[in-house]
Amino acid sequence: MDISEDSENSSLVFFNSSEQVTMGDQYGNAILPSIFGTICILGITGNSIVIYTIIKKTKCQAKQTVPDIFIFNLSIVDLLFLLGMPFLIHQLLGNGSWCFGAIMCKVISALDSNSQTVSTYILTVMTLDRYVATVHPFRFNHVRTTCVAGTLVGIVWALSLISITPVLIYTGLMPLHSGQVGCALLLPNPSTSICWFTLYQFVLAFALPLTIICVVFFKILKHMSTSVAPLPPRNQRVRTKSVTRMAVAICLAFFICWAPYYILQLLHLGIQTPSASFYYVYHVAISMGYANSCINPFLYIILSKTFKRQFVVAIQPAHNHFRVNPSTTEATVSLRLAADCQRHIPADTSE
Repeated sequence: MDISEDSENSSLVFFNSSEQVTMGDQYGNAILPSIFGTICILGITGNSIVIYTIIKKTKCQAKQTVPDIFIFNLSIVDLLFLLGMPFLIHQLLGNGSWCFGAIMCKVISALDSNSQTVSTYILTVMTLDRYVATVHPFRFNHVRTTCVAGTLVGIVWALSLISITPVLIYTGLMPLHSGQVGCALLLPNPSTSICWFTLYQFVLAFALPLTIICVVFFKILKHMSTSVAPLPPRNQRVRTKSVTRMAVAICLAFFICWAPYYILQLLHLGIQTPSASFYYVYHVAISMGYANSCINPFLYIILSKTFKRQFVVAIQPAHNHFRVNPSTTEATVSLRLAADCQRHIPADTSE
């Protein structure tokens, strides 16, 4: 989705979803869509595997954990984000033209903006959960439940949808010089609204969550280095350390991948006529932002031994070989199957 500017005075029309309309060079028309296509395929595959693994674990009646709730929702967000990429690729190949109608323009633009925002909010809540689990493992243990985690995630989704209200209101079709139309954010007063919208998006979707996450992780590290209070059992400490390490990696990956995009959005406010080098750097920033959505599944696999085991169990065919004698009741068979499924799922170590 473009943020519409006075196109007669500027050759660059920015996208809230990290695109641009004027791209007549080979990089914009061939290489960038190819990169996006690769990211889309890898990301959809990886996040689908994560979602399937967690669902399969739950179906086998294994205990669902608080980190499972956050990881599952992050994967849903990334998957929705990536499902909108084919529309982006089509628009890039068509030099900014949009042929899917006004309704789909709003839907894809809102989906894109919401995905960026809700990801940062879920990461913020995940960080706060790590703080409670590490600094107050006994005091607030009764609060760290899957029910509370699910409620918080629901609140996060609602807040994110509220925050993208400008996108829902002002997104529409914009006529292009070629006679076709593009999908853009048509702000009422571009000369001032673009500045305010860019700052609004930067603060809510990046700066504020980043500040909270950094402060919380600093407190976690300070506690771990100075704590002399009674510690929980060794296995629980190991699990907490493992999940905290994964949470740090996910947060770092997100903010490293998206920082260039937001920084360039701010820099663009002071540039009247962007140069060709600015275009190329901006393209790299776009690619990094979208690449983040396919990085997370690999982080889960690399950093979590538990997730690896759960994935192996999820893709293995069922081997429930048993014999039923005439005296066996249906209830007994069901209990045996449930118990067998539990044996195949290793003890959860995600907390």
